[in-house]
Amino acid sequence: MFYTCGPNEAMVVSGFCRSPPVMVAGGRVFVIPCVQQIQRISLNTLTLNVKSEKVYTRHGVPISVTGIAQVKIQGQNKEMLAAACQMFLGKTESEVTQIALETLEGHQRAIMAHMTVEEIYKDRQKFSEQVFKVASSDLVNMGISVVSYTLKDIHDDQDYLHSLGKARTAQVQKDARIGEAEAKRDAGIKEAKAQQEKVSAQYLSEIEMAKAQRDYELKKAAYDIEVNTKKAQSELAYQLQVAKTKQKIEEEKMQVLVVERAQQIHLQEQEIVRKERELEAKVKKPAEAERYRLEKIAEAEKLQLVTQAEAEAETIRIKGEAEAFAVEAKAKADAEQMKKKAEAFQQYKDAAMVGMLLEKLPDVAAEITKPLNETKKITMVSSGTGEVGMVKVTGEVLDIMNKLPETIEKITGVSISQSMKKPGRMS
Repeated sequence: MFYTCGPNEAMVVSGFCRSPPVMVAGGRVFVIPCVQQIQRISLNTLTLNVKSEKVYTRHGVPISVTGIAQVKIQGQNKEMLAAACQMFLGKTESEVTQIALETLEGHQRAIMAHMTVEEIYKDRQKFSEQVFKVASSDLVNMGISVVSYTLKDIHDDQDYLHSLGKARTAQVQKDARIGEAEAKRDAGIKEAKAQQEKVSAQYLSEIEMAKAQRDYELKKAAYDIEVNTKKAQSELAYQLQVAKTKQKIEEEKMQVLVVERAQQIHLQEQEIVRKERELEAKVKKPAEAERYRLEKIAEAEKLQLVTQAEAEAETIRIKGEAEAFAVEAKAKADAEQMKKKAEAFQQYKDAAMVGMLLEKLPDVAAEITKPLNETKKITMVSSGTGEVGMVKVTGEVLDIMNKLPETIEKITGVSISQSMKKPGRMS
């Protein structure tokens, strides 16, 4: 027939065909009546009140200790269950409890004998762990496991623990007073330190704010400088471009004026040549024609020089106005002009010299006639032959002028008449 049991007990079946016996913890088992036997063992947790009265500690002080232990037969471990069955099968729970209690009480007394009162009193955890460790290793051989052990009470009949308590109480009170004084002192120090840190933090904050303001002002000034620099560069670039444009315009204007002046000079030279030819064709008398030609040539040369001087003055004025924008063009124009003058002087050396002399002839004539112009009264005395009066005076002036070419030829070696007849002469 079948037998069952709860989880808090175990069944042991022995007898026919049950060697070794079958142990079932919390379950069911089939038992053949008359030939097989079934026995039960409790697996309930047992509470043990372990008292050790007047046990002498390591220093010979007798004390009493009470501990509470929880033990039980271990049903999940087959070996421990078999050992428990061998030890306690057929015994009641109270008998099992008594065996376990006596075992624990013996180990508790042994641990107390190896420790001082102070160690047990001050370090209860250590005492409990040692009792638990030693008792567990012994009870496990009986199939019993110690679930827990706690030291419940410790006392003595000699007021030893009370004396320890008084000393400890006095020490605690002393420590409390010292701690209170130190706490007040530390509080004052911390309060002063906190106030100091507060003031320091305030000063540091103000310093940081000042630094931030300074950095802001410096960066703003740097940005303003950069912006103004870029703006100035932009304005200068614009002004430079305008100046370059104006320079180009002035250069073009100057080129136009130079071309115009060159054309005017060329026309004037052609006009001088035409007048010279007309003079040669129309004047019959050699002296008058020569004089008239010289006068016209002088006028033409003077006109040419005046025109050239005006052209040069105009060119210089224009160049002066455009000097800031066309220095290079002015230099080139001056160089080109000087080159042309040098080439012209080299090519028309005698004619140029004649032109210069002819240019000065009116001044010479003016100087010759200057005394006559300043004379207020002339008394003429005639010898009876030749011309008399103003005709005589003007004739003498003309004679002086007619002798000038010979005088110039003697001084310079240049014949004015021969130079004027040479082809390609400078007008």
